[in-house]
This record gives sequence, structure tokens and C-alpha cells, in this order.
Amino acid sequence: MVFLIGLMLFATHELFVAAYVAIFVFMTARLMLTKSEVKIKAWLIIAYAVIVVLQIIMIYGLIFSEAAMYADWQLLRRVLAALALVLPMLVSRYIVAGKYAYFYLPSVEDVTTIGMAAVSEAATSLKHARDTANETRKKLRPSQLRAATNDLSKHSSFNYINNGSLTESYFEKVEEFMDDPNIYIVISRTGSPASELISVFTKQQYNHASLSFDRDMQTSISYNGGEKVYPPGLNMEMMEFFAKTPDSKILVYSLPCTREQKQIMLDQIIKINNEGSAYNILGLVLKRSYKPNIMFCSQFVYKMLDHAGLTYFTKPDGKVNPTDLIQLDYYRHLKFEKEITFHNAENGSENGN
Repeated sequence: MVFLIGLMLFATHELFVAAYVAIFVFMTARLMLTKSEVKIKAWLIIAYAVIVVLQIIMIYGLIFSEAAMYADWQLLRRVLAALALVLPMLVSRYIVAGKYAYFYLPSVEDVTTIGMAAVSEAATSLKHARDTANETRKKLRPSQLRAATNDLSKHSSFNYINNGSLTESYFEKVEEFMDDPNIYIVISRTGSPASELISVFTKQQYNHASLSFDRDMQTSISYNGGEKVYPPGLNMEMMEFFAKTPDSKILVYSLPCTREQKQIMLDQIIKINNEGSAYNILGLVLKRSYKPNIMFCSQFVYKMLDHAGLTYFTKPDGKVNPTDLIQLDYYRHLKFEKEITFHNAENGSENGN
């Protein structure tokens, strides 16, 4: 009861919402541990969800709106907000009693024992959700969405649209590094509109993967959007590709391999370049390719390693994320080479070995 009085007198709108969410989680978890019929559980969960939505609407629209803050009967409004905490229990008693289900229902006193710890945890979750929403809103600003939409119009997940973008000079450059005893896996945060959009769904900082035959990325290659020069598909990557924003970053890792294994990958790259390719934009969601040379970046990197017998974890290539290439290296086959950032110098600054 002291807890309820404290809410009535001192709680902010965030604390009220945290309390509603905490009780929703508490009641739902308790419900799942009972022997009630599945049908009753389903109705109760729906009821709890509707109640918590209405409670939040009430808080922002009736109790803490700009007009309400200066209206009369503000204390009465707070009392109603606090009493709304018991609504899930009242609904539970009504539904369960009507169906004669076996179910332990907490009293109002029981609910107050949830305590400030649970409410604090819910408030932390709410703050995290709010921060995530703010970050998402930044990434989905109109200019980013327009740029991403324009890029999407150039893609094809069903037909090869990129034919021969890799020039003879690229393959000559690769030949210079065939005796390097490593292949290099590059994970990057480019800051491009497409990368920012992908990060909203992956919740990862790094959303692009590439292969390079040399440590300095003179031969970096992957599936990408073509930089408005080439169609989306298999393309080489200049350093400018990675530096879209000041917080862009590149992580370079080496993986030991033989010249023969490099040749296998190079032969496969030549084959794709001759046959044609396209960026598998739908594959990011559907996790499948409709033609062999339609891929996305991490799918390409994993398949090249697989062709050469260099994979160090097992996963369907259509489900490989860029960060998997690092995080799933359980036996430490990779060696960290360097980090490249772009906020200190025009061409980037390096940290590492």
C-alpha cells in the first residue's frame, strides 16, 4: 500500500509506465506457470496486453499531457493512475472465476510486494527501448530512407545485372599477392544508407563483409551496391567505399591459406565475374538465393572460404551475418590485423599490429 501511495504522490510518467509493464510481465509469467486451460491463458494474455496499452495511453494522454498537468483534480488523476495497477488482477479474477480454472491470483497486497526492484528493472528496459527508438529514428530519417529506396530500385534478386565489373587490372593486382600466406576478412561499418537500414534489423554495428588478397585492402572485393558506378553485385571496393560517415570503421583479420587455396577463390571470382551477378537484397530477409551468383556480402565471403576449404564454422551460407565471421571463430583461426577509422584523417587512421 505504501508503494501505491508513493506512486500517487511522486511518480513520474516513466515510473507509472514501468510499473504497468512490470505487472504485465509478472502476471503473464505467473499465468504461464499455472494449470489453466490454453484458451483461458490466451484470453488473459490478450486482456493483459490490451490493458497495458490502455494504461500507457491514459498516462500520456490523460494524466501527464501538457493540458492535464495544469488542470484541476491532478491528484485525483494520479489516484486513478495508481488504481489502474490492479486492473489486470480484477480481469483475471473475473475470467478465471467464470471458467472455474485452477489459478492462483495475487491480491493487491501481493502486487505491492513486486517492489521497487521490479519497477526499476522495467524502467531500465523502458529507457533502453526509448534509446533504441531514438537511434532507429536517426537511422530512418527521410534523407536516409530516400537514398536507400533509390539504391533498392537498382537491385535484382532474380536476374544477373552485373556483368564483368572486375577489370583486368584488378586481377593483375591480385596476382601480386598470391604468395601472401593469408586471405583477409574485412568487417566494416560503412555508414551507408543501406548499411544503416540493415543495422536497424540486425542490431549490429558492423554490417558489411569483404575479402581481400592483401593486408592493405588494395584487392578488397565483395557484393555491394556498386557505388553508382557499377550495378549491384560482385565489385571491387576502394577505400572511399568504406568512409561514408566520420564514425565509419574497418576491422581487418587474416586467415592462413595456401597459394592453391587463393587460386581456388580467384578462379571462382573470375567465374562469377564472367557469368554475371546481382546483390541478393531479398536474401537478407528470406535467407535464400534464386541463382548461384545472387548473394549478399557475408554470404559471398563464406561461400568463397567454403570453396577453398577454409571455413571455420558451419552455418547455411544464406544465414551468415558479417559479425558471424568473427564471433563464430571459436577456435581462433583468425588473427586480428588492424582497425581503420576515418575521424582523424581523410584517408583513415590505422590501429593494430
